[in-house]
Amino acid sequence: MAYFNSVEKIKYEGARSSNPFAFKFYNPEEVINGKSMEEYLRFGIAYWHTFTADLSDPFGSGTAIRKWDNYSEMDKAKARVEAAFEFFEKLSVPYFCFHDVDIAPEGNSLRESNENLDTIVSMMKDYMKDSKTKLLWNTVNNFTHPRFVHGAASSNNADVFAYSAAKVKKGLEVGKELGAENYVFWGGREGYESLLNTNMKLEQDNLARFFQMGIDYAKEIGFDAQFLIEPKPKEPTTHQYDFDVATGLSFLQKYDLKDHFKFNIEANHATLAGHTFEHELHTARINGVLGSVDANQGHPLLGWDTDEFPTDLYSTTLAMYEIIKNGGLGSGGLNFDAKVRRGSFTPEDLFHAHIAGMDSFAVGLKVAQKLYDDRVLESIIDERYSSFDSGIGKDIVEGTTDFHKLEEHALQLGEIENQSGQVERIKSVINQYLLTSYAGE
Repeated sequence: MAYFNSVEKIKYEGARSSNPFAFKFYNPEEVINGKSMEEYLRFGIAYWHTFTADLSDPFGSGTAIRKWDNYSEMDKAKARVEAAFEFFEKLSVPYFCFHDVDIAPEGNSLRESNENLDTIVSMMKDYMKDSKTKLLWNTVNNFTHPRFVHGAASSNNADVFAYSAAKVKKGLEVGKELGAENYVFWGGREGYESLLNTNMKLEQDNLARFFQMGIDYAKEIGFDAQFLIEPKPKEPTTHQYDFDVATGLSFLQKYDLKDHFKFNIEANHATLAGHTFEHELHTARINGVLGSVDANQGHPLLGWDTDEFPTDLYSTTLAMYEIIKNGGLGSGGLNFDAKVRRGSFTPEDLFHAHIAGMDSFAVGLKVAQKLYDDRVLESIIDERYSSFDSGIGKDIVEGTTDFHKLEEHALQLGEIENQSGQVERIKSVINQYLLTSYAGE
């Protein structure tokens, strides 16, 4: 059965195309810095938003029109697999991602849930034999069901901890079976509402124990995927333990886990933490833990996780600049953890949204690569910090000075002159690169 009859395979037609079902800037075969766009961007489709979500929100029921919703339970799960691989084929994407409950319904027991998973995983494995689309990462949903009301690995209930571990054990097995290149730990409810009833030290210690058990079991079964942690500052708990990259990195260092994890960074989660997307990417990059990206954006007027498709070219450019400086994303990719708006309810809207996101990151890649090749920002930064290249500055960097020598130097100084940071000029240069990259100049 076909689920997207009205849509042919999406092709690159160039910036002047008026075809709404064509890429304007994403040319998967175009080579950028020795890699094709497809290889560099490594786009992935989020199963939950694209095939499972019905577009409901706290104020209204679902609006999505999806053929597979005519079925129920396991029949619906099987129909989603059929629809998903048709969608992957028509968009020609290299990757997809999922939570366990996205692909198979939970049963009345953990055993039944696992059986449901086995059925769908077997079906997916058959489809993947004839598909170019691979599994970027999988994870498990340890946050939606009422059993996780107080968290999962950080729960006050040891039975919930055990149940959560059993689900992750199964998730690691599924990841290995489907050839996942990464495995994500997103602590949906790993945090607390109030310190008045929370043993934070025990919860964080248990969370670290949970991660170590995951590492041990992956080794036991020979699953060598990259482990990823996805930071989020709030929602649903008031205080999430993985608030941002810096907080997560501190946690990994404290518990001697840093060598086993990198970060899956979501743009909207960065803004919820009070950071820019590029800040989180930069923080991860300079600490060697930039692993993968959930590509979306938030709404500037709304203070929650809106998961919009990325269309802000300024943001995608600065994001790709960090990824270029990182040498790419390794086994990671750009997963569209994004959903169409509630009013965009047709199946065709799913294509329009992904085309917009893929084009936006293609623009970001090309502009960022040109900025990088021309050493625009590097030259500015090198000049700004040039006082540390020689003299007392060089002594500071090389650790060959102390407070006595610094005082002696300071006593000989006259009036200190600072240079302008020229932030406005720098932004105008970035605008210039954005506007001229596709104007034939």
